Amino acid sequence: MKRVLRFGLLGVGALVVVSLLTLRVTGLEPRYIDPRSEAFVEADRTAGPGAWLTGEVVREPVTDWDWVSAVNDPIRGNSIMLETRTWYGIPHSVTVNLVPNGDKLYVSGSEQGARLQKQFPYSKRWWANIERDPRVRMKIDGKIYEMTVALVADRAEIAQLIGRDPVTRVVGADGTEQITGVRHYWRVFQRNIPEY
Repeated sequence: MKRVLRFGLLGVGALVVVSLLTLRVTGLEPRYIDPRSEAFVEADRTAGPGAWLTGEVVREPVTDWDWVSAVNDPIRGNSIMLETRTWYGIPHSVTVNLVPNGDKLYVSGSEQGARLQKQFPYSKRWWANIERDPRVRMKIDGKIYEMTVALVADRAEIAQLIGRDPVTRVVGADGTEQITGVRHYWRVFQRNIPEY
């Protein structure tokens, strides 16, 4: 009986390892739902998480990121895929928006509704992942960029970047102010680029 159990566990373990290796090679990119589709109405979201991103890794430094605004994937538009590192070793990837600003690049995310009740960065898994380990991979126009991100804590800097306050507020009928949304930004830096 012990022998059968041991072989069964080894078989399950081998199946898990082969499955993970296959996913590592083939990738498992985050799902994207077109906001104009019926699926979006049903899901009430544009994306779902994935795992590994695949593609050619860019090794040249990028000195001007403005070209990112012109990316227009037939399915994702100008949404970018971001792969984060989890504590358990299987990446967590999502679809995000980038904000290029010449030689600077930012990634953004927003929280509204029930997510505002959670303490930052725990309202989104990818936020918690990058706060724990800032090394990420981004898939932009079919190519992989290895990056490091740093939270922009200065809201005045964010307001200057986007042209408005990153915190959305409404004033209720009783005159009390309530926060309805917060946008967070991270500065993105290329890594693993040889310097001369």
